Amino acid sequence: MRAVRHVAGSFVSRLRRFSRGDRRPTPRLAPGEMPRIGLALGGGFARGIAHAGLLEVFENNRIPIHCITGVSAGSIVAAAYASGVAPADIARAGCSMRFADVGSWTLCRMGFVASERMKRFLERLLKRYRFEEMAIPLGVVATDLCAGAPVEFHGPGDVFVPIRASCAYPGLFLPVRHEGRLLVDGAMSMEIPAALARRLGATHVVSVFLPTQSEERPPSNVFEVVNRCFQILHERTEESWRGASDLVIEPDVRTVGWDGFGCGPQLLEAGQRAAEAALPKIQSWLARPAAIHPVPHPAEALTVPRPA
Repeated sequence: MRAVRHVAGSFVSRLRRFSRGDRRPTPRLAPGEMPRIGLALGGGFARGIAHAGLLEVFENNRIPIHCITGVSAGSIVAAAYASGVAPADIARAGCSMRFADVGSWTLCRMGFVASERMKRFLERLLKRYRFEEMAIPLGVVATDLCAGAPVEFHGPGDVFVPIRASCAYPGLFLPVRHEGRLLVDGAMSMEIPAALARRLGATHVVSVFLPTQSEERPPSNVFEVVNRCFQILHERTEESWRGASDLVIEPDVRTVGWDGFGCGPQLLEAGQRAAEAALPKIQSWLARPAAIHPVPHPAEALTVPRPA
């Protein structure tokens, strides 16, 4: 038991160290230069459908996206959008998606679900399959399970393995082996990849956080136990990604479970409402291109209340 505590404590301390090191100064704007908006999408499995609703509002209002990054479910949406898929098509794919489209049950000491099927799903969804071919810069984050460190993917290379790794929820999906590393869900080390968006050249980072269900009752199975552990870990590390964000948008998706694909319309509406509430702030950046907007600490957060 002492060994388990030591390993767990070491892993969390490493995550905190890497998180604190993720802050970067905001890239400067030349006089008259337009802001470069980076969009950083968090995870949430089925709740990731809300990202498509947000993107639809941004497109309808002609909000220019310089780059997009994602972890877990956010990495799928980010890759689809960066490859040129319309938000409405991403929404349709998300609403029709089922667990069997991306995973198959298996018996293994490392997990219960293999993710090889995800490649076929991505081949049908994406228009481009390599980072360097994307219509806008794309970044994906996974976690090195042994080092306890975030692993960033961008630049040359195909997107399939990075996305599979970023979605490898520990205890459920098998870890993904890649170049000598054992990779799992990117949200383990960086819940929202805001700092990566800034490294890809964004002067203004909009982070999209999908809150989980409230924990009013104790977990009833192993998956809920792992999910609650994630929440506790994220509460300890969220300061880092919020510190790298200019604006945090929080669609109200708390009533939807991690596997709530049947709630697609509700999730899309939540994303749309949150994006509409954020538009005045983002449009104010674009209206003053010569101004330099420093990253606030903490970032301004927009949580949209549920309709009465």
